Amino acid sequence: MPYLIITYDIAEERVNKVRKILKKYFMWVQNSVFEGDISEGKLEKCRIELRNVINEDEDSVYFYRIENRLNYKKIVIGVEKEMTGNIL
Repeated sequence: MPYLIITYDIAEERVNKVRKILKKYFMWVQNSVFEGDISEGKLEKCRIELRNVINEDEDSVYFYRIENRLNYKKIVIGVEKEMTGNIL
């Protein structure tokens, strides 16, 4: 199962809808950043939901895929937001 980091730059009128979609699939770790493990099927479903909300001429959503989580290291300076689990 791949591990993804998602960042976005969305127009203000759509940002809450995008955040709500991403919260269903990933952990919210910073204002415009989500991360977590996800199956290929759920990832595709998430992308479809996002495409139905965003304006692809104005908005951006970046998916950084980490195939081997063993090679992933996160260093946080300052307060790390609490990682809350998602109920799917």
